[in-house]
Amino acid sequence: MQTKDTVIKHPSNTYKIASLVTLAIGAAGYLLGLYNAEILLSEKGFYFAVFLLALFSAVSLQKTVRDLEEGIAVTGVFTTICWASFAASITLLVIGLINAQMLLSEKGFYAMSFLLSLFAVVTVQKNTRDLASELPEQVLHDNEIDNSLLSD
Repeated sequence: MQTKDTVIKHPSNTYKIASLVTLAIGAAGYLLGLYNAEILLSEKGFYFAVFLLALFSAVSLQKTVRDLEEGIAVTGVFTTICWASFAASITLLVIGLINAQMLLSEKGFYAMSFLLSLFAVVTVQKNTRDLASELPEQVLHDNEIDNSLLSD
């Protein structure tokens, strides 16, 4: 739980934009590569589902870990599910790429764009949460200013 002494450093606009651009590049690269791949539609569906699972589980895991660090109650079962789904998504991608009939360069492309997207989605989630935690403080600060104007 945050105390009055806790200082939250909010992300700069440049960092927020860079995070969003990184996510867009990673996701677009992965999805465009998947769209243009000469593999069965069922394989494309597998890689797409693994990608969505990875993004969702990474965001859920990041939120869960941060909740625990801030003293917000999170059940052990939910934390375990977050870790398990995150590990499963990475494991499924690795197994899929190892067994795929693709060039090594294609496999590397998917792995790198996948990891870039995971990193970026966690960063975007962190930025979103940092900004959300700023709102109540800003509203409080604005009310203090308004009240001080009324008392003069």
